[in-house]
Amino acid sequence: MSPPHKSVKERFFHALGFELLAIAICAPLGAWLLERSLAHIGLLTLMISLLAMAWNMAFNALFDRVLRRMGWVKTLRARAVHACLFEIGLLLAVVPLAAWWLEIGLVEAFWLDIGIVLFFLPYTFVFNWVYDHVRARVLARRLQID
Repeated sequence: MSPPHKSVKERFFHALGFELLAIAICAPLGAWLLERSLAHIGLLTLMISLLAMAWNMAFNALFDRVLRRMGWVKTLRARAVHACLFEIGLLLAVVPLAAWWLEIGLVEAFWLDIGIVLFFLPYTFVFNWVYDHVRARVLARRLQID
């Protein structure tokens, strides 16, 4: 049996939890690694988070529209293209922001962004795996109560 569809409210709280935990991890870690104040790096992580959420919504809507218009389905190849294009778009936005905010060169900011991506690959996997398992338990308990 597949799990029930997520409501808009649940999707919002899922995304919010994802971003808040990421900020709670990345801000202190970034401040330590970059030898900058927690406030300075915390604001950068918040800006990147807001940028990523906005890009995620806009890109996914556009990508889904293109898929529908072209009559394509979400195959493994389409999902790989989606992930690559999403990350390239985010990279093009984050690198100049980080360079400006940290007063570093674009190459340094690019390598910083690569580090961020390398953090988010396992983080995304683990967060969603834990979320799905906790959600399944909560839904199972609700079914037992009803």
